Amino acid sequence: MSRRVRRKVARKGKGNVVSSFPGVGDEVVDLEPGGVVDWRSLPDDTIIQLLSCLSYRDRASLSATCKTWRVLGNSPCLWTSLDLRSHKFDANVASSLASRCVHLQKLRFRGAESADVLLHLRAKNLREISGDSCRKMTDATLAVVAARHELLESLQLGPDFCDKVTSDAIKSIAHCCPNLNKLRLSGIRDVNADAINALANYCPKLSDIGFIDCLSVDELALGNVQSVRFLSVAGTPSMKWSTVTHLWHKLPNLIGLDVSRTDIGPSAVSRLLSSSTNLRVLIALNCPIFEEETSFSASKYKNKLLISLSTDIFKGLASLFFDNTNRGKNVFLNWRTSKSNNDKGLDEIIPWLEWMLSHILLRSAESPQQGGLDNFWVEQGASLLLSLMQSSQEDVQERAATGLATFVVIDDENASIDCGRAEAVMRDGGIRLLLGLAKSYREGLQSEAAKAIANLSVNANVAKAVAEEGGIEILASLARSMNKLVAEEAAGGLWNLSVGEEHKGAIAEAGGVQALVDLIFKWSSTGDGVLERAAGALANLAADDKCSTEVALAGGVHALVMLARNCKYEGVQEQAARAMANLAAHGDSNSNNAAVGQEAGALEALVQLTRSPHEGVRQEAAGALWNLSFDDRNREAIAAAGGVQALVALAQSCSNASPGLQERAAGALWGLSVSETNSIAIGREGGVAPLIALARSEAEDVHETAAGALWNLAFNPGNALRIVEEGGVAALVDLCSSSVSKMARFMAALALAYMFDGRMDEFALVGTLSESVSKSVGLDGARRMALKHIEAFVRMFSNQQAFAAAASSSAPAALAQVTESARIQEAGHLRCSGAEVGRFVAMLRNPSSILKACAAFALLQFTIPGGRHAVHHARLMQNAGAARVLRSAAAAATAPLEAKIFARIVLRNLEYHHVEHTV
Repeated sequence: MSRRVRRKVARKGKGNVVSSFPGVGDEVVDLEPGGVVDWRSLPDDTIIQLLSCLSYRDRASLSATCKTWRVLGNSPCLWTSLDLRSHKFDANVASSLASRCVHLQKLRFRGAESADVLLHLRAKNLREISGDSCRKMTDATLAVVAARHELLESLQLGPDFCDKVTSDAIKSIAHCCPNLNKLRLSGIRDVNADAINALANYCPKLSDIGFIDCLSVDELALGNVQSVRFLSVAGTPSMKWSTVTHLWHKLPNLIGLDVSRTDIGPSAVSRLLSSSTNLRVLIALNCPIFEEETSFSASKYKNKLLISLSTDIFKGLASLFFDNTNRGKNVFLNWRTSKSNNDKGLDEIIPWLEWMLSHILLRSAESPQQGGLDNFWVEQGASLLLSLMQSSQEDVQERAATGLATFVVIDDENASIDCGRAEAVMRDGGIRLLLGLAKSYREGLQSEAAKAIANLSVNANVAKAVAEEGGIEILASLARSMNKLVAEEAAGGLWNLSVGEEHKGAIAEAGGVQALVDLIFKWSSTGDGVLERAAGALANLAADDKCSTEVALAGGVHALVMLARNCKYEGVQEQAARAMANLAAHGDSNSNNAAVGQEAGALEALVQLTRSPHEGVRQEAAGALWNLSFDDRNREAIAAAGGVQALVALAQSCSNASPGLQERAAGALWGLSVSETNSIAIGREGGVAPLIALARSEAEDVHETAAGALWNLAFNPGNALRIVEEGGVAALVDLCSSSVSKMARFMAALALAYMFDGRMDEFALVGTLSESVSKSVGLDGARRMALKHIEAFVRMFSNQQAFAAAASSSAPAALAQVTESARIQEAGHLRCSGAEVGRFVAMLRNPSSILKACAAFALLQFTIPGGRHAVHHARLMQNAGAARVLRSAAAAATAPLEAKIFARIVLRNLEYHHVEHTV
């Protein structure tokens, strides 16, 4: 792999050695006892071969181990090519490499900044230069690069547009590089006649020209480049096709022409094929005007291949060979491995075809209009990309992998992919091919293959195939890379795979958790992309109990809190907050919850994130605070960090927000309001009105959290009065009677019961006599409406037949039937304090028969065996002497039947828990 390459030697029978590097095993004959290689005894050529299989970074690290290896590490054969795209490349780095670059012939770089310092390499023997991300490159830089490398044979800049490069730079190249035979430039604004004529006059060996995605190209001047054999004007708009067909067919050596993604029409295609004597290949992919002519046939043009969306591309490619039998979809691979190929021209045509097709397919995949290519991608495009991934040209392999990563994506924002395209890749063996590329020692291939695996793994079937082929172990290994781009794409793959519950354990077993945590510390200040992916993957893993514990043990809490506190990128903030929320709710939740809350600055950071301008960040921060508020210490610490004010402000601002944000804002206030001190503070800060507004939401989940928060707030008489004054009775009544959620109806009923059990009345009497009378009149109407709907709610769970049977029999089966009819499954997760339980017990003595029935119904829910907190509630009731009150309620002649039956069931539950506890 990219970071550590160990020489693995295994014995196959006695005395036989199997080497992990082909052609090296025979040289390894000196093994120490136990089969360990003595590295110092390896022949020099074996060490050089080993070094050639490493990235530049690892090669330099290994060369530094001893003097002998340092000398071997500087061997000229190891430094004929250099890929600087993944590395920080400045003048200092260039100068340090200069002594090794005397024989450098091939160079790849990224960015105009890197181009500016190429001269410091002093690589005067350079033959090939390839650069991408050159949008900022200027004429001056390109002219100097050309002037200092007179032996240059190949110059490629793209696929990003070179906006600032003009025809003046092309003229400089022509004057300085007489040996130039390949020039491919992307996105030049205007390639004029002077520039092209300079190439024709001063570069007699120029055989391969690509002016790709250029705004303007002088067609007339191109007809003067007599040496050209391969020409591409793909993506160039408004070409004068009459001029093209009149002149280009006279080019004596032209054998390959690419006009893809242009407005060429069928008549121009026909004239080029019929009149160009030596032309063998014409590529016209994704040409809308040409494709409108559905009846066009290229079969009449003998010995000429037309590649378009409407042709059978693999069959056409096979026609290039003398023996075109059984070529199928592996035509390129078969050509490379064929020993009977007598057409030497194919040695030029096939590499050019591979390069152009990979470029065209990638550009088409990136196009917003690629939806019109659906059939092409499924029927031919996916197979073409997979075939190109097996090219001997590294840049073709990379583009093919990038194309696979791109063409499956429908909506990048919502991580949506086209299942048909993804499964076409899988059907043609693409997963195994991609994983093979991901294991390459070339970091460019690693990152692009990992990106494709990541995107494809959004599809559950592909994710399963990736896991079965060992992809999780490969991605976990790549996540440890010192190359940020490789690590970022690997983390993205683990993020998507970790969505599947079945893959989380495998990721942990492969060391993925520790690798992801280490990524955060490694790139904490320089890598928003890698940090977002690592935090996102950890967030998914933390939703599994076992993995959540492992995340905490691996240092994940500290890493995530660090991101929440220090990172300013919203994507990282969102995923870090989500991960903290999941950590607080899973694993050893009590331990994890406390650990997150006690990490320095964690709660303050989350409170601050609730004020983020980005809704996703606010939502996940509120969710984290909600989960953390289940811990008593965290609850008070959140309040001390300004959480009450922040969450009230959030609730006030999210009336038009997504249901997810509304649910979490109300949920966080619900969690904080468990403390009566916080509950009073929420009321005082204006939290009642926004919670009432959220209770009117159309979303079921929002109903539950808003009702829960209002239930807690209503315990306090002052808050109860605020709820009435803010119009909350009507909102709670609506929830109680019509919410789809049983839990929302239940908690709305309990909130109304708190509000009208008499305690609020005393609070409402404070003030002048006239104010008290007015309040009393208003409360009477609200009370009648509330009690009416509480009664209707309780009766919804009262099976009259079961009640009649229970009333006439003391048999356990009759009471069990009533319990099953009345049970609200989710209510078993509610945890009440002693004061709350005591209030319901006291409510059993309330003059209102409706409130008695409601109290008994609530206590039944809280004590049903199997409920998460049933034993806790039973103990509180026993300590409060509730049994005597319950027996009285069950025997009261004037009590409603519901209250009597429910009270009997609660008594039975208490007995059950008492016996269970004593046993």
